This record gives sequence, C-alpha cells and structure tokens, in this order.
Amino acid sequence: MHEVQTFDRKAVFAISVLTMMAVTGAQAQDRVVSPESLGFSTAGLNEFQRTMRALVDEGSLAGITTLVARHGKVVHFDAYGVQSLASKKPVTKDTIFRIASMTKPIVGTAMMMLWEQGKWTLDDPVAKHIPEFANLKVATPKGEVPQSKPMTMRQLMSHTAGLDVDDAYLPSKLLASDLQGMIRKLSTMPLVAQPGTDWRYGPSVDVQAYLVQKLSGQPLDQFLRTRIFEPLGMKDTGFWVEPEKLHRRTDVFTYGPDKKLMQSTPAPGFYQLVESTARPTYFSGSGGLLSTTEDYFRFAQMMLNGGEANGKRFLKTSTVELMRTNVLPEGVKVDLYGPDQPGIGFGLDFALVLDPVAAERPEGRGTFYWGGAFGTWFWIDPVNDVVVVGMIQNLEGSEPGGGTPAVRPLSRSLVYKALVDRAR
Repeated sequence: MHEVQTFDRKAVFAISVLTMMAVTGAQAQDRVVSPESLGFSTAGLNEFQRTMRALVDEGSLAGITTLVARHGKVVHFDAYGVQSLASKKPVTKDTIFRIASMTKPIVGTAMMMLWEQGKWTLDDPVAKHIPEFANLKVATPKGEVPQSKPMTMRQLMSHTAGLDVDDAYLPSKLLASDLQGMIRKLSTMPLVAQPGTDWRYGPSVDVQAYLVQKLSGQPLDQFLRTRIFEPLGMKDTGFWVEPEKLHRRTDVFTYGPDKKLMQSTPAPGFYQLVESTARPTYFSGSGGLLSTTEDYFRFAQMMLNGGEANGKRFLKTSTVELMRTNVLPEGVKVDLYGPDQPGIGFGLDFALVLDPVAAERPEGRGTFYWGGAFGTWFWIDPVNDVVVVGMIQNLEGSEPGGGTPAVRPLSRSLVYKALVDRAR
C-alpha cells in the first residue's frame, strides 16, 4: 500500500529557488549562452521554463529538468521541483533519473560500433548470431507455422522481428536471470507475426544487448562504459547507482485515487530492476540505464555531430545517417500507443519524423527521437541543429491518459515557438 505524501507547493518553490541560485550560478548556467546569439528568443525560452515549472507548482509533477541546445551550445538548462515528496530534496541538474527506453538508442549505437567492425550485417539472419532462434515458429489462429523468411538483424533493430509487445512476456519473467537466460526463454516461444510485417514494441533491444555481449566478448555494462560513457564524459550513467550517489537519484511518482501526486513504491519486475545499488545480473538493453540530463545531452549531441564528440570518433557520419533512415517496409506503421502515427517512421533504434506536416509536429524533417517509460524524452533535429532533453519521473509517465501532463508535445510547441530565427 502506498503511503501518500502531501504536495507542499510553497515549500517546493522556496527550496527550488534557493537550489537554482546555488547550482545554476556555479555550474551549468556558466555554460549557457545567449539565446539570441543562436536564433532563440529569451522571452520564448522563459515561457517554456514558466510552463514546465507551473506543472510542478500546481502539483502535477514533483520535479522536472529541461535542456535546449543549438549548434552544440546550451541556451536553456533548468531544474525545478523536488526528487522526494517526503524530504523535499530539490531536483538539481545532476539528479539521476531512470531513463528506461532511452537506453535503446545507446545500445543501438553499441550495435552499430560492432557493425562498423564487420561483426554483422543488416541482412544477416538473426539465427546466424543466435542459433537458438533458428527454428522459431510463428503463432497463427490455425496453429504455429514456419517463418516465411528468416528474421533479420535489420528487423531486430526496428521492432519488426515478429516478437510480441513487452507485456505479453511478463508471465515468462524474461528479466529473472541474465541475458542468456532471456534468450533461452524466448527461443521456446513462437513469434506473433511474420518478421517484417508488423511493428511491435517488445524485447528486441534486450536481444541486441545479448548480441553486444556475444559479438564483443564483453559484458554489456563494460562495453558501454569503456566505448561510450567514459569517452563522452557520461560520468553518472549506468545500470545501477553507487551508494555514494544514491542521494541524487530521484524517487518515482504516481497519482492516487484522488488524482493527487504521490510517491510510488517499487514493484516486482522492471521497476525493481532499476532500483539496484550494486551491479545487477540482468543488463536490460531495452530500459535498464539511469542517467542525468547533461549526460544524455552529451550522447545526443554526439549523434547530432554525426558520431563525433570530444575530439573522438564514435561512429562514422554515414552510420549515424543510416540509423536515422526509415527501414520500415511499406504498410508497416509505428503504433506505440494504439493508432498508427502518420508521418512517423523508424530507423535503427530511433523513431523518425518523416513528414512533419502529416505528423503534426514542429521539428525539422528527419528529426530522430525516443523517450522512456518514466516520462523522460529527447529529440535530435538535424535540420535546425537542435537537441532537447527533458526528464521527469512518473510511473507510466509516457502513457497518454495515465495522468502525467503531456510534457513532450508541450515542450516541442514551446521550443520551436522560441526558435525565432532558424537561419541564425
């Protein structure tokens, strides 16, 4: 049973203001440049900030961070609210969030590093690298049938491999042991669609996590740490939070029967997995990472740079372009929360804005993005050279109708309203 903590708006505001004065003045704010120098309006970004903060003041969110950058320079970085309703500890710019499915693009990047090394190709049958998948059948109303064509790596990287949605695998407890145990269980279960015919948001990137380990000969956490996190300076990103950093990890929040914000309690399964303070046995490529807003910005900016950052080359520019190229077959649509999403495609572990008009989105054509189950979000807009990262921490925080404010579309609208000179 949840213990409800009351939401004290005045206390949140007072603590947040004091914290912002201390943190922004001494740290990230020193790196924020004039919005006008990069085509943004200060008034517009202030409106963005006021709107996001108002969601905290009205009790809809406990805390929120937002970062906007253009041409590699930060024009807005804000942290507001609390990371605990009980202690009223403020959210700061180095608060650690569970980023859930924002893990996926990072693991996809690891996969493409191995692709550049010639370890696999997009048209390889997955069974070439995972022999346990060689004889997977496809479930149909008339019984199980063979795959019409073998599941490929391209399909695995784009959620069209024929695997079911995540919730369908809850009874099998895929996360109970390790990645090898997950593969063992999946290999005993039929696919739910012929590979390449349907987009379903399931455990594809956990399978990729297993492949990173197998093809590199390293545990996933070690590969990501040495090849991505340390070279990028992502010092607070990983599959667990060390005890000395635990005070910076935010709580997770939900809404009570009265629709008021309250602290959530970890439940068995995925949520429990990301509560670890010691190295776990299961490294979820689909959603196991924790990170900070600035850490994730470093990753996103590297991708916007075409695979380069800090004087280091992580991926070839052509590889990044491949990752943000639509690979869905004609007629296969992204349908994350029910209806198809017009104007949206999918590349290699990134969703894509193929047609901003059809998608009714203000980003530039070719923007690539994703989000996390606890409400974190980001997008990378190559046309306007913009990166945006936002973080909240609500249970089911990304689901429409779940009670969480629609921070993602709201942020898109306000950020591009503030971008008044796109030529600058």
